[in-house]
Amino acid sequence: MKREIKTTSDGSKTLYINELNENYHSHHGALQEAKHVFIDNGLNLIKDCDINILELGFGTGLNVLVSIDEFLKTDKNHKIHYFTLEKYPINIDEVTELNYGSLFSKNEMSEIFLKIHNAHWSKKTEIWPNFFLTKYQADFFELKNLDLPKIDLVYFDCFGARVQPDLWEKPLFELVADTMKSGGLLTTYSSKGSVRRILTALNFKVEKKSGPPGKREMINAIKN
Repeated sequence: MKREIKTTSDGSKTLYINELNENYHSHHGALQEAKHVFIDNGLNLIKDCDINILELGFGTGLNVLVSIDEFLKTDKNHKIHYFTLEKYPINIDEVTELNYGSLFSKNEMSEIFLKIHNAHWSKKTEIWPNFFLTKYQADFFELKNLDLPKIDLVYFDCFGARVQPDLWEKPLFELVADTMKSGGLLTTYSSKGSVRRILTALNFKVEKKSGPPGKREMINAIKN
């Protein structure tokens, strides 16, 4: 499907799919959404020094980049193992035009952003010392075929239910829950009542949180 670059309200860019009338990120601000949902209400809530993250889906790579940016602020003994799935990768011209590395004060972030996208699929890559990335070019329902460690933190960042309703129904959440350890956290920009009910039925403790700009609420869910 054809994609075009759009600039969001915080100055960061996103991709827009014409046929779906869907952005990869919030038009209110791609960068601030990623930080609010997946860092402030995700990574920063995990106190372990060795963290396994699962992301659905990789998309533009922005969530990986903000996670590395936060990781660089931690003790050098910390480790992150980051696993991410994407069925339809973006191309290098789109990566260059998004230019997410320029949004950060650290000079090395542009190099890191390219390294994230140049990492080979299905191969563990050390993007930065003690930050390991494994990308899978796969449908989300192929989770059941992947040999993953028990996951501490899930970034549930699928396209919205309006365009891909099957990604917000019980079968996929069951697969995700099976990857997670007890006490693991799932964070998502969605606050749909149906999603909260599914997660509660799957033995998660669900909490509504304040959403990023332009969105009133989002969800955190802890696996019991």
